Amino acid sequence: MPKLHVKKGDQVLILSGKDKGKKGKVLTALPKESKVVVEGINIVKKHARATQHIQAGIHEKEAPIHSSKVMVICPSCKKATRIKKAQVKKANDKVAWVRACKKCGELLDK
Repeated sequence: MPKLHVKKGDQVLILSGKDKGKKGKVLTALPKESKVVVEGINIVKKHARATQHIQAGIHEKEAPIHSSKVMVICPSCKKATRIKKAQVKKANDKVAWVRACKKCGELLDK
């Protein structure tokens, strides 16, 4: 299964497409498809027939976008950045790999 550089809850910048330059929060990560769903980005219209649960009409929702088209925004330096893997020692002397900002070096995973 491919690893994604973004996780649910990350703030991201859109690099290409109709929403280029917009920022949003990752709602869902789909690692098997290498896609993410970003809040307010890639809005599509779905036509729905009336059922017991859904009202008939045209509904707008966010569609998945490929993860290569988004870049993580570092919470500390507030800039769009690539990520690097950094080692962190845990309490029981085990080493864990976490995501870190390439620009300022701050850890993205707490």
